[in-house]
Amino acid sequence: MLALARFLQGASAGVVWTIGLAIVIETVGQENLGKTMGTVFSFVSVAGLLSPLLGGSLYASVGYKGVFGVGIGLVAIDFILRVLMIEKKVAARYEDSSPSHAGIDGTTEDTEQTPLLPNTSTAHKRYRLGKPANCITRALPILLIFRDPGLVTAMWIGFMQAFLLGAFDATIPLVASEQFGFNSLKAGLLFLPLGGADLLLGPVFGWCVDHYGTRLFSVLGFTLLVPTLALLRLTTDGSVTDKLDNPRHIALYAGLLAANGVGLAITNSPAIVESGNIVEKYWKANEDVFEQAPYAQLYGITNTMFCAGLTVGPLFAGHLREKIGYGNMNAVLAGACALTAIQAAFTMGRKEVDLEDSGSED
Repeated sequence: MLALARFLQGASAGVVWTIGLAIVIETVGQENLGKTMGTVFSFVSVAGLLSPLLGGSLYASVGYKGVFGVGIGLVAIDFILRVLMIEKKVAARYEDSSPSHAGIDGTTEDTEQTPLLPNTSTAHKRYRLGKPANCITRALPILLIFRDPGLVTAMWIGFMQAFLLGAFDATIPLVASEQFGFNSLKAGLLFLPLGGADLLLGPVFGWCVDHYGTRLFSVLGFTLLVPTLALLRLTTDGSVTDKLDNPRHIALYAGLLAANGVGLAITNSPAIVESGNIVEKYWKANEDVFEQAPYAQLYGITNTMFCAGLTVGPLFAGHLREKIGYGNMNAVLAGACALTAIQAAFTMGRKEVDLEDSGSED
């Protein structure tokens, strides 16, 4: 019964998350997507990191029914908010058809995108797709876009985000218990610097992505994570006895977790902004292939990659920690971040001149 409940929970969350992201991009537009998604993913990261702490505290104080009673209450509030929400395209029906309201339904917003997508430009031709050749691509034409290396990198970055969150979630409580002698409550408090930095800085870096592009902050975020992850091995140096209730060691670990939180905050929005930009360009150049903008399909795949990271991250990190130790585990994660930064430098946020130089198979 528990497995069935978890399956239904995941299925419902996947549907709501996918549609929610599609509604977000329809509402705020590509020009504000970085700031918005930086905020969204900050809350997602914080909720994912802190909910085990809150759930454990509730379970210890009020038991199993109390935990799920709170959960049901939150779902009820969420349901009411969704019922009260008015989609932008629905609101457009009640707006005046004056020039000031032109483009509210997303059909005439070319005033901001036209310079990037002129119909006669090389860039437009670069994004042309052939007709779907089989039943799979006819049903899911978005699969044709995955030949674009920028989109593949964006998906990988989303996977790495969730992978790192899962790794932290699985290993921080164990380190807190073994190295500092913390109980479950104190161990949960160590998530505060990690999640707090992500929550506070996510919207800021999202705004920066909107204004300065996805490549810079993809590279910056994963480059920052390389030393901050590697330095976590300092918590395993020396004897455990020296660290028990030692404020300096605890402060060092909390500070390094906060630094990792900054790195995660930087990586929150570049992937979703990059993938949205790429899909929009392909859609505008291939309206004969796509019946409508395939944002829901895009974010469905994005959600799949994110959930895959959350699934693999704890398993992989836990296995490495047992086999090679906590410090070496973080060194491996740092290496993966370094490779991701290099990949992002070559494929994310490519300018139109770069695309022209790289050529096209169309």
